[in-house]
Amino acid sequence: MSGPVWGRAEQQDFRSRVRGTLLGVAVGDALGGPADALALDEIRSAYGPEGLLDLAFGHGRRGTVTHHTQLTLFSVDGLIRAQVRRDTGAWHPPTDLHRAYLRWAATQRDWGPDERRKDDGWLAREEWLYARREPTRALLIGFGDETMGTLESPKNPGELGPEAVARSAPFGLLVGWEPQLVIQLAVECAAQTHGHPIAYLSAGAYAVIVHALACGDSLDGAVQRALALLAVRPGHQPVSDALQHALGAVRQGMPGPARVEELAGDGTADGLLAASVYCALVGEDVRHGLCLAVNQGGPSAAAGALTGGLLGALHGETALPPAWLAELEGRPTLLELADDFAMEMTQGPALHGPAGSSPGWLARYPRA
Repeated sequence: MSGPVWGRAEQQDFRSRVRGTLLGVAVGDALGGPADALALDEIRSAYGPEGLLDLAFGHGRRGTVTHHTQLTLFSVDGLIRAQVRRDTGAWHPPTDLHRAYLRWAATQRDWGPDERRKDDGWLAREEWLYARREPTRALLIGFGDETMGTLESPKNPGELGPEAVARSAPFGLLVGWEPQLVIQLAVECAAQTHGHPIAYLSAGAYAVIVHALACGDSLDGAVQRALALLAVRPGHQPVSDALQHALGAVRQGMPGPARVEELAGDGTADGLLAASVYCALVGEDVRHGLCLAVNQGGPSAAAGALTGGLLGALHGETALPPAWLAELEGRPTLLELADDFAMEMTQGPALHGPAGSSPGWLARYPRA
C-alpha cells in the first residue's frame, strides 16, 4: 500500500478532513434524529412551515446523537486497533472491527463502563456512549452474539436498511489504502449486520466516495470512481442505478423535499445513499445540504449522518455550522478520536512497532 507523503501541510489537511467527516456524521445525525419517525407534514407541523432548520430536542436536550454516531466512533476505534495489532503479525481488520462493534453492543446492555475489562481501551469507558438511541433490530441481532457475519455467511441476509452504510465513513479515511481494499473492507464489515447485497454494496460505495473526497477529489468525481468499482461486483445494479439517479436529479430543477423523498424511496440503503449524495451535491453550503437531507419522510437521522460525512470529508471541519457543533453531544470524544485516528494514520510508526511502542498509546488501543 503506497500511502501519501505526509508533510506538515498534508497532515493538517488530512486531520481537518477526518475531523470534518466524524463531526459531520454526528451533526447530521443530531439534526435528523428528532424527525426520524415523522412524515414531512408532521415535521412541518412540529417545527414550522420550512421544516426542521435547527437542532431540536431529542433525548432530553438539543444536539443528541443516535446509534449511527455511536457505531461510527467504534468503527474508528476498530480501525486504529487493527493498525496497532498489525505489529503482532495478526492482520485481519474485519475481525478487529467486529470486536469493536461488540464493545458497542456492550454499551447497549450494560449500565456503564466495566473497569475490569482491561482490553476495552478508552472509548468503551466513555459514559455518555452507554445510552440506547433506537438501535435497530438488525444491529442488535447482528452483534447479539460472538459469531461474525461474513460475505459467505452474512447476518440478516434480507436486511436492506441504511444502518451499515451510516457507520462506514471511517473506512473512507484510510487514504493510504487502494480504493479496492477500502470497498472490500466496508462490504465485509457491513455484512456483519446487513447481509443483503444492496445494503453491503451501498456501504462499500459510500466508503469509497468518502475515500476519494478525503484524497481531494470532487464529489462528482468520487461518485464516478465508486460506480467504476461497483461495476465488477455481483448484485451491484440497484446501487449503481441509485447513484446514477442521484447524479441525474441534480439537473432537474430546484432541490426540495419531493426530490429527496423520491431518491430515498422506502428508506433502503441504496435510496439513502442516493439521497445523501444528491443533498451534498446541490446544497449551497453544509447547513443547507443537511437541512435538505433531514426534511423528508424517511430515516432522517441516517440521511443527515450520510450527508454530513460526505460534506465533512469534502470541506473539512471548518465548513460545519459552529453553532451546531457548540451543542453537539460527545464533541470532545469525537475530536479526540479523530485526532488519534489522524495521528495513527500519519505517524503510526512513531507510536508503536517492532522496535518499541508508546505505553500510553497501547493503553488507549490495546493489542488484545
